[in-house]
Order: sequence, then C-alpha cells, then structure tokens
Amino acid sequence: MATSLRFFILAWALWAAPRLHAQVEVMYQGKISKATVIGQDTIPWIFLDEVMVLDQPTFSDAEARLNYLRLKRRVIKVYPYAKGLGERLDSLNMRLATETNYFKRKRITKRYQKYLSERFEPELHKLTVSEGQILCKLVFRETHQTVFDLIREYRSWIQAVGWNVTAAWWDISIKKAYEPSQVEEDAWIEKILQQAFANGQLEPRTYFYHPPEVRP
Repeated sequence: MATSLRFFILAWALWAAPRLHAQVEVMYQGKISKATVIGQDTIPWIFLDEVMVLDQPTFSDAEARLNYLRLKRRVIKVYPYAKGLGERLDSLNMRLATETNYFKRKRITKRYQKYLSERFEPELHKLTVSEGQILCKLVFRETHQTVFDLIREYRSWIQAVGWNVTAAWWDISIKKAYEPSQVEEDAWIEKILQQAFANGQLEPRTYFYHPPEVRP
C-alpha cells in the first residue's frame, strides 16, 4: 500500500508540475514578456542586466582622499592608451598567426611599429612620471606582458635594455607587472577601473586574439 501511495504521489507530481508552473507570454507594460503561471496567478518576469556592486572608497584623512583623486585622474587619463595598445597588439598577433614567411612577418611588425609610434608617441611624451608608471602597469594588465618584454619581443633585446635605462632616469620601471592582489596601489587602480567601466566613464578593451593552447 505504501509503495502504491508513493508511486501515485510521484506520478501526480510529474503530471502537475508543468501545469503548476507553466511558462507563457503576456503583455506587460506594453511589451511581450515571459510569465510563470503558479496556481491561479500569472507572474511576469524579465532578465535583468548584470549589476556590479562596488564598495565606496573610504579614507583615513583628507590627504589620503586627495591621493586617491590624483590616482583616479591619472588612471582615467592613461587607460585609453593601454587599451589601444592591447587591441592593436591583438590585431598584430592575428596577422602574424596566419603568416609563416619570416620576411613578411618582419614587414608586418614594422608597419605596426610605425603606426603605434605615429599614433601614440607625441601624446605619451606629454605624460608625467606618475602617469607613465601607471601606464606601464596598465599595459601589463591589458597584454599580460611588461613594457620591457613587449619591446624585447617585437623590436629587439638591445632596444629593450635601452628603453629600460632611459625610463629609469625618470624613475619609471618598464619591467613592473600589475599585481592588484599584492600591491596596494594596483588594488586601488583596479577599483578605479571597475567603477569607471560600471558607470560608462571608460570602456574595457575588446579581446580579438586568444593565443592557441600550447600542448605538450
């Protein structure tokens, strides 16, 4: 008897479930919307856009707040350069991935070097030391390579060393990585970026190229 009762309850549940929670389309606020029918009630529903909840920064004193505002201004100013470099590097890597001829690859790389120099160098020369250092970190964020490694890979090791020495005169390290989980300033930079992305002040970069997986 108990077995038969359990079977009856299970069969009824399987039969009734889609009827108890049927999904239909209804007019809601002048638009066709999905709705769920539960018993005698029809409940319209919609998918909401993803919302990122960010903590508001807190400061111990006025000087800390001023330092944050300075950092925010610098990050907002230089991020578009790092974003542009990352996207152009993706474009270059996509071209190189389909070209095996050594000399053609060199010509492609030189054309991109020329474009980047003409597009960014005049403006980059106007950056302050602090802005230049933040830019180096953001380049790492967008490319997963330090500025030193990028120069070494796409130009030459000698030029990379020369750039590093020149940058060191101005107290800028082009070998610095971006480590928001380890470095306090980098953590603040990441918070500033996420907030700027959320409110539309900045646009995150689009990734066009994903390196193929290296198989053993």
